[in-house]
Amino acid sequence: MNKFSAFVLVLLLILTLDGQAKEQMPDNVKTVEQFVAFFNAQDSGAMASLVVDDIEWLSIVGNEVIVEAKGKNNLMESMNDYFKSCSTCKSELSDIVSTKSRVSAVEIASWQGKNGQKSQRAISVYEFSAGLIARVYYFPAEK
Repeated sequence: MNKFSAFVLVLLLILTLDGQAKEQMPDNVKTVEQFVAFFNAQDSGAMASLVVDDIEWLSIVGNEVIVEAKGKNNLMESMNDYFKSCSTCKSELSDIVSTKSRVSAVEIASWQGKNGQKSQRAISVYEFSAGLIARVYYFPAEK
């Protein structure tokens, strides 16, 4: 086997393994990525299509759990209010970890501030039920 043939074979193997890894990505991770994409598009209706009717959006503050939104309609209203208050807000996922029923990520929020681009990082945990987001836990952004 010549060097070129060996190179092509190795390249094909790498591409095949990369494709298989992406195909094996858990559906819950794909759902969270889609949810964040809908957030970035400021489409609360599309976001709502990925959650259960009695969704709970929770913020962890110190030793307290604060219910930010409960129920699909309340989540949509809350998101719409948020989008009105921050039209430049976007989110990006990094450091994603998945178990059977949860997806955790570092979320990098960014927005246009008075003095330029701003960003912050926070940890989120998405809990699933029957393939839909049932609960979201947000830990405070680090200062």
